Amino acid sequence: MSNYAVEFKNFHYAYNGGELVLKDINVSVKEGSFTVLLGPSGAGKTTMCKAMAGIIPYYYGGRYAGSVEVLGEDTKGRRVSDIAMHLGLMLEDYESQLVSLTAGEEVSFSLLNHGFPPEEVEEPTKKALEDVGLPGRENYQLDELSGGQRQRLLLASVLAVHPRVLVLDEPVSAMDPEGSVSLYKLLYKIHQKYNMTVIVVEHNLDYVLPYVTDMIVLQDGGVVASGSFEEAAAAAYEDRELRRILPALWQVKLNLEKRDGIHLGMWRNTKDAIVELKEKYGRAEL
Repeated sequence: MSNYAVEFKNFHYAYNGGELVLKDINVSVKEGSFTVLLGPSGAGKTTMCKAMAGIIPYYYGGRYAGSVEVLGEDTKGRRVSDIAMHLGLMLEDYESQLVSLTAGEEVSFSLLNHGFPPEEVEEPTKKALEDVGLPGRENYQLDELSGGQRQRLLLASVLAVHPRVLVLDEPVSAMDPEGSVSLYKLLYKIHQKYNMTVIVVEHNLDYVLPYVTDMIVLQDGGVVASGSFEEAAAAAYEDRELRRILPALWQVKLNLEKRDGIHLGMWRNTKDAIVELKEKYGRAEL
């Protein structure tokens, strides 16, 4: 049995009437990983997320070749709703995914849409809202919730069916820094609690740096680096365009490693960096 949550095999894709957006994608996401998709605007990150969920190409149409497997099963020929039982997708335009009037109805609708009997939705709805930090909000109207709370609500509706894989496209794009930090702490907690594979598109890697295990780097529709975060970041650093979108902390780290021929640790935050730099270079040189 596959140890991969998602596998792309020789996958190509073009929207109707367009040029190739994804080109010969061969990459795997390990089960249980916290994987970030990184790349410049237009690299194909959102398209790749939609391909994981089966809505590309089977909903959008277009031209494609190759395959995408989710938990060892090819998405070809499967209904998007069936794939969603195992892989939950949260798009950047989260407001368009909300369809109900109250928080409880939103989560219940997701469960009913996935075939849960009406008499069995109350408890998982309550649990899902608790998991995302919205306990007791079942009867809240959507317009009574803040933007950040509505994003958490959508996350609850995705998580209610307990997918093994969670895919999020720019989940904090509309949040302030405090809200962004809070949401990623929550995602990591869920990732740990349920041993869930998390795949996230994020342009500000400072938010995911404390949690990320693996990274896939896209450029011009192709995968240019993949593997552990350290390996993929080191490969991306060699490209001037990609270097700029790495965390500033890691730009410093990788520059020092290259300049001084040393190996530094997995810097999760500024504190990690300062501690190790003092050990390597001494206080006087900092």
